[in-house]
Formats: sequence, C-alpha cells, structure tokens
Amino acid sequence: MNHLKTFALLAALTAIFMGIGYMIGGATGMLIALVIAGGMNLFSYWNADKIVLRMYRAQPVDESHPNAVVRTYVADTLQMARDAGMPRPMIAIIPNDQPNAFATGRNPENAAVCATTGLLDMLTREEIRGVMAHELAHVKNRDTLTMTVTATIAGAIAALANFALFFGGGDDRERPGGIIGTLALMILAPMAAGLVQMAISRAREYEADRVGAEIAQDPNALASALQKIEAYAKRIHNPTAERNPASGQLFIINPLAGKGADNLFSTHPATGNRVRALTELAMKMGRTPMRPAPLMGAAVPAAPPRPASTAVPTSDATGPNIKRGPWG
Repeated sequence: MNHLKTFALLAALTAIFMGIGYMIGGATGMLIALVIAGGMNLFSYWNADKIVLRMYRAQPVDESHPNAVVRTYVADTLQMARDAGMPRPMIAIIPNDQPNAFATGRNPENAAVCATTGLLDMLTREEIRGVMAHELAHVKNRDTLTMTVTATIAGAIAALANFALFFGGGDDRERPGGIIGTLALMILAPMAAGLVQMAISRAREYEADRVGAEIAQDPNALASALQKIEAYAKRIHNPTAERNPASGQLFIINPLAGKGADNLFSTHPATGNRVRALTELAMKMGRTPMRPAPLMGAAVPAAPPRPASTAVPTSDATGPNIKRGPWG
C-alpha cells in the first residue's frame, strides 16, 4: 500500500508540473513540461546521489580509518547490512556539528549512507546503530531514489511556477487562465507540490523506522536517538541544508530546525509520533519500552565536551577534525 501511495503521489507531482506547462503554453507547453519532467527524472536517477554527496562534502571511510569511533561506526553499519542481506553500501562521514544522517543512491547496489561528525560525537554506539539501521532500511526499501526524484521535481515546480509569472496571461489563446490564473498557479502549485512531497516523505520515514528497528533489533535505541537529534538540531546550524532546503527530506530529522526554518510543509513526521510507534514495536518484540522523553518545552541537552587531545584528522585536509566520541 505504501508503494502504491508513493507511485500515486509521484504521478501527482508530474501532473502539477504538466499543469504549469499547460498554463504557460497550452497543449504544447504541457508536452514540453512532460519531456522536461522525464529528463529530470532520468538525470536524477543517474546523478542525484553524486550531487548530494558532493554538496555535503561527504568523505568515504572504511575499516582502516585512524579514529576508533569511525571504525566502529563502519563495522556496525557493514554488519547490519550483511545481516539484512544487503550489498555493501558506501559509508561516509559529513563534516557538520549537527547530529544527523541520510542515505542516497539509485538502488541498493549503488547506495551510500552518511553520518555527520556531530552524530558520532553526541550519540551512544547503540543509538548510532539505530540511526544507521534506519538509513539502511531506506536503501533496502529503495526510498533513496524516490525521495531524490521527489525533491528534484518539487524544486522544479517552484522554479517553473515563478517562471510562469512572466509568460502567463495576455491575449494568447493557448495560455488559458490569463494573468489571474497564472498568479493563482504560481502561488498554489508550489504549495501543492510541498504537500505531496511531505506526504511521500512521511510515509517513507515511518516505514524506515519500523524496518530499521528490526535490522538493529533495538527500537528503543532509535527512539532515543530521534529525540536527541531533534533536540540538538534546534540549536546547531546546518548551513548546507539551509542553502539547499529541498535536500532536507533526505535526513532522518529535519536539518532546517537549527535556524528556525519555516516548517509549514515539513517533510518529516512529528518525532513524538515516531517514538510512540517505536515504543509499540519494542513491546511487540518483547523488549521493555523506554519512557519517551518530553520534547515540547524540554531543556536542550548540552553537547558533550570534545577534548582536543583525542582529535583525529579525517582524510579531507580541508574539513574539520573528527573527535573521539564518548564511547570511543
């Protein structure tokens, strides 16, 4: 049912894109928009993962990394991928203090999972395992391609709607709706695209939480990690995500919260709802559920200290150092 819903929502995004083309140029404009949408989907299929990894300065790591925390992160992620019957993914770290993670790639054979340096510093080993199991679940469910294509089309709809302002209306009979219709479309189309994008991402996040908890065999660890990540994200800025908000849906928790971004069309479900679902899953698995920590009005935890003496440089000389986490 989730896959059918996702297919229907992607079709809705394409229809919105074609509708804008129709408002701009009638039947000819709609046909051109369809061709452009197909081209964007094809481009996204082959290149979007590389663009995202380069955008966030992701640095591939393996079992030979000099930092013990990173080695453990790699070993745990590979072990969970093997246990889930998945191909070996590329594993990377992102030089950013905000704890977060995402997965990308067009299929499980060409996938990458990434964690920020902040995630490795601030979470326990069990919580990191829970987060990376969630990202592996996205890969296993082939969500990474869906979400990347969704972000591409939604961004193009917003751009095309603004473009329509300069070409709508007038006396051209092939441009229905005139300037009033074009203005309405320019405002409503991006809102509709945002709602569709939100619906797709929310469905995929709940499913990835469930499958990820089963991969790690610890729903409580993922629930605890989600609460910590949300609390830190509210005060730690992610400048790359702020400059590229369409990529925010790839992360496990909304990375835009660090600067008070507009969350009217947030692509992430409420963390409290996700924690409750994981708590119910823990009970079904025979585990003692953790007591969900209050999120609204709760004090934001302070980041753990990072002693300079334990810093180990990454392979990227231009990026910040990876510090040894509390469990390294």
